[in-house]
Amino acid sequence: MTGDDRSWNDGDKLSFSERDRRRREGSSSSREHRPKGIPRAKEEALTKQYIKQLDGLFSKTRGGAEIERLGAAVRAAHGTSGLADACRHYCEVAGFPDEPALLGMFLDSGDAALVVGGLEALRAAYATPGFKASAGLRSQIRMLAEDPDDEVAELAEALAAQL
Repeated sequence: MTGDDRSWNDGDKLSFSERDRRRREGSSSSREHRPKGIPRAKEEALTKQYIKQLDGLFSKTRGGAEIERLGAAVRAAHGTSGLADACRHYCEVAGFPDEPALLGMFLDSGDAALVVGGLEALRAAYATPGFKASAGLRSQIRMLAEDPDDEVAELAEALAAQL
């Protein structure tokens, strides 16, 4: 006999009849375990709230998963007629972004208020350590310095001098 010779029905294994009985009765793991006194609707609301908080903790951006979705909507709208609307919606919820690439898309929106806000946000971001403007963003700012809107042109010119 080898040392690994065991019977098919060792004490730790269930017989087929025991398995069938547990299946009919329902095992304890398949039953709902909910504390008494908490209604199902409240439990579901608390679960959703908890999941939303976890999404915020594990998202890459400062504002959480919702801000990531809004940023993705702006990126998806880039190059379309809906870019200004997507940028406005982002600003209503989260203000102007900190990310230079996303701010560059705000500069493409064609809406003077969004462009001015984007330039001011870029100027604030430039003051933070570690800010790096790409060559494309610097070129975009230089082009905005020639914009017919005086406010946009002046802000872009001042920012181009800083970069």
